[in-house]
Amino acid sequence: MLQYHFNWKTLSAIAGITWWNFYFRLFSGAIKGPQIVEFLEHLLRHLPGKLLVIWDGLPGHRSRVVADFVAGQKGRLELERLPSYAPELNPVEYLWGHLKHHELPNFCPKNLSELSHHAIRALRQLRRRPTLVAAFCKQSGLFEKYQL
Repeated sequence: MLQYHFNWKTLSAIAGITWWNFYFRLFSGAIKGPQIVEFLEHLLRHLPGKLLVIWDGLPGHRSRVVADFVAGQKGRLELERLPSYAPELNPVEYLWGHLKHHELPNFCPKNLSELSHHAIRALRQLRRRPTLVAAFCKQSGLFEKYQL
């Protein structure tokens, strides 16, 4: 019998996905408004032009700090919310499912740093599989719905 006791805080992940690529950040602890703004800044640096951000009902997505940041972008960011509890429409959920079931199963890290390092390495390797990333988008049906 394998027993493993975790005595450290959580590792949270945030990601944005396009047809052929995705962008991600890992954070120690919960993701709240400031972390969401940091990620949106990251996306704006790497993706030119206007961005349509389609996201779920995470409380941080509705925070004042996020709303103020989006308003300050003067139309460069457009937000659309997924229906309540519709993970099957969110291509990022397929990304996380693949990571958990194919890249991290049976992995017993000694600490949060080891988990973070392993997850980052697995996500970077996954970026080299654009057809798989495209399959996540196709499976969700979201890109067709928004004619992306």
